[in-house]
Amino acid sequence: MRKLFLTFFYTGLSPFAPGTVGSIAAAIIGYIFLQYLPISTLTLFSIFITVIAVKEIDKYEKEHNSHDPKEIVIDEVVGVWLAFVLSSSTIFQMVLSLVFFRIYDIWKPSIIGKIDKEYNGGISVMGDDIVAGILAGISSAITFQAYNYLLMQGYITF
Repeated sequence: MRKLFLTFFYTGLSPFAPGTVGSIAAAIIGYIFLQYLPISTLTLFSIFITVIAVKEIDKYEKEHNSHDPKEIVIDEVVGVWLAFVLSSSTIFQMVLSLVFFRIYDIWKPSIIGKIDKEYNGGISVMGDDIVAGILAGISSAITFQAYNYLLMQGYITF
């Protein structure tokens, strides 16, 4: 049961880019949630999953004697959902959020990398993706607003 949860229904077991596969799966589920449930529900799910994941990741890492194994993608799920919470009224914004999240999660700039390197266990695994999700949501919102401004000013035509 722990492996099902931490790998987000085994998407983290993908032989190619498990973090990206888990992020895409999270985006699909997040999109479906937002079609039927208020954004506050996705926020609460993210918080609830984070609390459980920190403890379960700690146990998993001790059992496997490994820090942040690639099959654990529940952190990507929370990161993508938090990005959606901050910027997700359109599919375009969701795609932007997903792209920005993957960029920040892979690149790990600034505090994201610091959290990843300086902390251990579930806090580290979840923490860097939470910050990446927040930054991705903000980046998506700014990009979407800039796009709309340029469109309204006639600099972009579609």
